[in-house]
Amino acid sequence: MKKQRGVFEKVPDSGVFWIQYFDAAGRRRREKVGPKSLAIKLAEKRRTDARAGVKMPENLRAKAATFAKLAQRTLAYSKANKRSYSFDVLRMPALIAAFGNRAAEDITRGDIQKWLDSKAGEWSQATRNRYLALMKLTYRLAEEDGVIKLNPARLVRQKKEDNGRVRYLLNKEEPILRAVLERSYSDHLPEFELALMTGMRMSDQFNTDADHPGLCWERIDLDAGTANLVLTKNGESRFVRLNSRALAVLRMLHGRGLGTGRVFPIMKPRWFGDAVREAGLKDFTWHCLRHTFASRLVMAGVDIRTVQELMGHKSITMTMRYAHLSPEHSAAALEKLCAPSATTTATAGQVAASAVAPVVN
Repeated sequence: MKKQRGVFEKVPDSGVFWIQYFDAAGRRRREKVGPKSLAIKLAEKRRTDARAGVKMPENLRAKAATFAKLAQRTLAYSKANKRSYSFDVLRMPALIAAFGNRAAEDITRGDIQKWLDSKAGEWSQATRNRYLALMKLTYRLAEEDGVIKLNPARLVRQKKEDNGRVRYLLNKEEPILRAVLERSYSDHLPEFELALMTGMRMSDQFNTDADHPGLCWERIDLDAGTANLVLTKNGESRFVRLNSRALAVLRMLHGRGLGTGRVFPIMKPRWFGDAVREAGLKDFTWHCLRHTFASRLVMAGVDIRTVQELMGHKSITMTMRYAHLSPEHSAAALEKLCAPSATTTATAGQVAASAVAPVVN
């Protein structure tokens, strides 16, 4: 690669280029620029200015913005524009702990990759991607506002997530979990039952942040058997249909005088994790109840298009990841091929007869 006079990388392979030149007064100057193309242009401009006698200010470099400063800007944006603001608030401290005091433009792609790799045994691929997405957003917003010139996060790739395996509540697990709920968390049984019977997301059922109050009585029609979700994950409103068990739960709560405001005033079902651990369930979260809703519909023979509608998916592709069957259900389906019929019985008899018939030469 052809070397450019006065252009260099202070840290090899960092992608951050500096320039060096002598100003009109004969003093040697250094400036941090960023991409090499910009550094080449600025170096030429500085040399031209020096030949023309243009006097340079004493201090050319503004104080570099730290990652912590960029993070504050990102959270302000997230609060105003994102439904996932509460999750950004939870994730950002880990990014600040790793990079907060460093100048944002001094952080390299390798630094980010190394930090993500250090979490491999602790995070799933999905969790890794969520943290990386937040870092990418932080740099993108700063770049768009002209706070930084170099965006190292842009070059870090997200990893493919394994969406093939969907964890749902097995028939043998449900009685165990229900027993724990009835014994220690009986006040929360309506929340559990409604999640199983509707497949609503946590953000739809509960008050997950200040701007989205979750399921409200004013948007439930007990006579029509529907609940209107004003703003879902897809950014659109939709109606959730309520079956007889879901309606029974809501009528019971309504009869207790809880007929105004939010149906479930708690922020999130934080008690659920304790209940799951007490029941001895592995790899099971609240969102798995949504998986359970879809899986049981499929196993009951409901067509995939109807499941898509009930789940509120825009694309059938999203629904297909739920359209799986448990091993027991698949085995039962295959055994139907073994059921006797007139044709299969006759064929089986012929095969058996030929197997014992004498061989004639």
